[in-house]
Amino acid sequence: MNEDAFDDYERSVELALFREYRDVAKQFKYVVETERRFYLANEVNLERKDAANDFYFELSMRDVWVWDIYRSDRFVKQVRVLTFKDVNIEELNVHDFELPKELSIDE
Repeated sequence: MNEDAFDDYERSVELALFREYRDVAKQFKYVVETERRFYLANEVNLERKDAANDFYFELSMRDVWVWDIYRSDRFVKQVRVLTFKDVNIEELNVHDFELPKELSIDE
């Protein structure tokens, strides 16, 4: 596969992932971002865990969609993440997922 063909393939896969995100986003209540992944979830629990000289976060999610271009099945029943890094959790309204028409991919 030449480099141009690979770039075209990668762009088409990224576009398909974005379209899937756009189609499923309204089914979820939370957007969760960690240092490694981006998730949509309907249940989220974040706990700080203290260790000897530090602390970490234990993040548990249920009914999850994972933004990952390399996964064949992005819908997951339950996800558990342990991290020392920041975790961003946003509770969403339906209005948060409305794209302006000028940004729409499909016309």
